[in-house]
Amino acid sequence: MQISARGDYAVRAALSLAAAYPALLSTQTISAEQDMPRKFLEAVLADLRRAGIVRAQRGAEGGYALARPPREVTVGAVLRAVEGPLAGVRGLRPEETSYEGVAQHLPGFWVAVRASLRRVVDEVSLADVLGGRLPAHVRRLTTQPDAWEPR
Repeated sequence: MQISARGDYAVRAALSLAAAYPALLSTQTISAEQDMPRKFLEAVLADLRRAGIVRAQRGAEGGYALARPPREVTVGAVLRAVEGPLAGVRGLRPEETSYEGVAQHLPGFWVAVRASLRRVVDEVSLADVLGGRLPAHVRRLTTQPDAWEPR
């Protein structure tokens, strides 16, 4: 899985909002805190607002806030809001793929890849990341001997 700058910025912005929850934060505050371009951040926040993850308030005291408590917002929801589906194969969802011959069983493999990804991003909330309290099965993944090694 490749996390784009948009996905990375969205998660980081959501974490800033989670840390301030339920208070509002300005784009200027988030941008400075997370060292990201303000205009790009505004576009990301607009995607998160359309997805119902954040709410916006206009005016001098305005800004953005999470629409729900941080424990109710998963990293997967944030990523999907800005990236679309998490796992795709040539623009198709894994279950939409179909192959003949030696590759006939490949759709099952693609579905398994998506399911394993979901077990991480959909089971970790913003509150979990903020508090450094990842679920045990996710924490175990980080302790595998080659987890931190590039391939």
